[in-house]
Amino acid sequence: MIPRSESVALMKAAAPTIEKLVAEHKERREHWYFHEFIPWEQGRNYVDEPWDKSQATLAPEIRTALLLNLLTEDNLPYYYSTLAVTYGESEAMREWSGLWTAEEGQHAVAMRSYLLTSRNVDPMVLEDDRMTVVQRGWDNSITDPLDLFVYTATQEKATFLSHFNAGAKADDEIAYKLMKRVAADENHHFMFYRGVVTEMLQHMPSEVLCSMAKVNASFAMPGTTMPNWTRRSLEVAKAGIYNHRVHAEKVLIPLLRDWKLDQITDLTPEGDEARDFMMALPDQYLQTAELFEARIAKRAKKATAVAV
Repeated sequence: MIPRSESVALMKAAAPTIEKLVAEHKERREHWYFHEFIPWEQGRNYVDEPWDKSQATLAPEIRTALLLNLLTEDNLPYYYSTLAVTYGESEAMREWSGLWTAEEGQHAVAMRSYLLTSRNVDPMVLEDDRMTVVQRGWDNSITDPLDLFVYTATQEKATFLSHFNAGAKADDEIAYKLMKRVAADENHHFMFYRGVVTEMLQHMPSEVLCSMAKVNASFAMPGTTMPNWTRRSLEVAKAGIYNHRVHAEKVLIPLLRDWKLDQITDLTPEGDEARDFMMALPDQYLQTAELFEARIAKRAKKATAVAV
C-alpha cells in the first residue's frame, strides 16, 4: 500500500483526464425519465388488494435479482459519503460524485416504481429490507483514493452486468427495457472509472497493479450486508445472472485486456508479482465456477432420478 500522500498526488496528476472523462460522460449519457418506463396503468391499491405472490408475473429468481439490485442502490447515502470523504480534495471528483449520485438515485426510484406497480415484490418485505440495509450501512474498508478507483472500476462493470442480465432474462418487455436503460448508465459509470485507472497506470504502474491485487484479493459487491444475502445471491448465481463465471469472463478478462496489463514494462518486483496475481485471477474464478456448476448439475440429475 502506497502512502495516502502519494495516492493523492497520483489523483492530482490524473486530474486533467478526470475532468475530460466527466465532460465526456455528460455528453455521452442520454438523459431519460423513469416515469416513461413504468406501467402505471397496472397499479392497484395495496390496502384494498393486499399483495400475494400469485400476482407476480416474473420468475422467482428474476424477482430476487431485481430486489438485490434495488437494495444495493438503496444504500446510496453511504456510497456518496465514501466518495465525498475519499475524493474531497478534488474539484473534478466533487462534480463527478454529485452527478453519479443523481443518476444512481434515479435507478432506485425507477426499479422500486416498476416492482411495486407490477406487483413483482412483496411491498412489506421490500420496505423492511430497505430499513435493515440502510441501518446497517456499507461495511467499507477502502479509504485510499487509488484503491477506491480500482474497486469502483470492477464494481461498476459487475453492476452493469447484474442489471442487464436480470432484465434480459425477465420474460417481460417492460422489465427488459427498464433494466437495459439502467444498465446503460452503469456502463457509462464503468467507462469513467476504467478511464481514470487507465490514466493512473501511465503514471505509477507498479503501485496501481499492487492496488489491483489488494482490492481483487478480497473483492465483494456492496450488497453483502443485506438480509438473506447468501441464499438470495445463490439463487441469482444459479440463474446465471451473476456468478463466478460471469465475473471472470465478463468483468476480469475484459479489464485485463482493456488495461493491457500483460504489456506493461519496467515494473518493480512487487508490481510484477501483483500483475502475475491479476493475470491468474480469472482462472481461479473459473475453477470455482466449474465446481459450482458441477454441484448444480449433480443435484439436478439426482432430483430428476427421484422424480422418475
